[in-house]
Amino acid sequence: MQKPIYLDNAATTAVKPEVLEAMMPYFTERFGNPSSVYGFAAQNKSVVTEAREIIAKALGTNTQDIYFTAGGSESDNWAIKATAEAYRDKGNHIITTKIEHHAVLHTCEYLEKQGFEITYVDVDEQGIVKLDEIKKAIRPTTILITVMFANNEIGTIQPIKEIGELAKENNIIFHTDAVQAFGQIDIKVDDYHIDLLSASGHKLNGPKGIGFLYIRKGLKLRSLIHGGAQERKRRAGTENVPGIVGLGKAVEIAMNTMEEKQKKEIALRDRLIKRVLEEVPYVRLNGDRIKRLPNNANFSFQFIEGESLLIMLDMQGICASSGSACTSGSLDPSHVLLAIGLPHEIAHGSLRLTLCESNTEEEIDFVVEKVKEIVEKLRSMSPLYEDFIKKGVF
Repeated sequence: MQKPIYLDNAATTAVKPEVLEAMMPYFTERFGNPSSVYGFAAQNKSVVTEAREIIAKALGTNTQDIYFTAGGSESDNWAIKATAEAYRDKGNHIITTKIEHHAVLHTCEYLEKQGFEITYVDVDEQGIVKLDEIKKAIRPTTILITVMFANNEIGTIQPIKEIGELAKENNIIFHTDAVQAFGQIDIKVDDYHIDLLSASGHKLNGPKGIGFLYIRKGLKLRSLIHGGAQERKRRAGTENVPGIVGLGKAVEIAMNTMEEKQKKEIALRDRLIKRVLEEVPYVRLNGDRIKRLPNNANFSFQFIEGESLLIMLDMQGICASSGSACTSGSLDPSHVLLAIGLPHEIAHGSLRLTLCESNTEEEIDFVVEKVKEIVEKLRSMSPLYEDFIKKGVF
């Protein structure tokens, strides 16, 4: 069997060999609990600190502002729930967007049941949040604005700096889910006026089950998980030392190779987008052509079902998705595609291809050819497409 062509890096990435190598000793000979007092275990405190320093440097902040978690979903939950709890005496209103990851949307839905008021701001047809809408949504009771740095489905990069400035001007806490963006884009928290930032290791060639939350110094957020005194008494539980080491190494590599990686991914992405738009009829690119993640291409094909396209691509050894991996079992169309104004029948025909720097032009060209073949085949079996060709009406 030939090696699959992997184009689902928004769902998860491969752990780099250097990352795995750095992690391995902490599963075996250096397995000690960092909270133990004897030297054998206490040595592991230093590697946890080193990883924290690498991440803090990447964000342009201090080590004491970085808290390790089990991943992006925990970080999102912690940031939003803890802010709501800590600042409820000031107000009960939170602003977010309609295209957030479900780790944010479902947390906001939970808080609505607890008496909080949530405003879900619209985005434009490119998936970019409307700043005027955020400005209009602000109330005296607004305590938090949470907007993702870049969308996990259509790749659009949001005007985070402007949103951060707006939040700062109004003395509102600003959280960004940077799970897709961190490691892909250079993010310095002070430049963007970010108070809280979520990230996850497995999106940047690190291990699964590890992430972090940046908490700006001075925010009075309580723990999400109670127990021991780990993470400066803010996040209980024995530290995942191998995961932390792997995350630190992955961040170090990402920062050192970012410019080169961006150039290669953008070139491959643009080649993919150009060919699909020029060679496949009745297709649209979802998301902004320029303001998007370097590795993201998301298309909607009329007259076909995305699930059928995915299955047939899989039979050709191509790994892709129709949207977020967290909702892959759902038959409903993407909430992101509906939010940018696509009708259900077109949203159902979506395909997300997210590449990495190890992909090649030959792989991209092979994928385009297979997409063309499969789309043509699926449309040949579609009564809707047949009617459209005969009558020119859809």
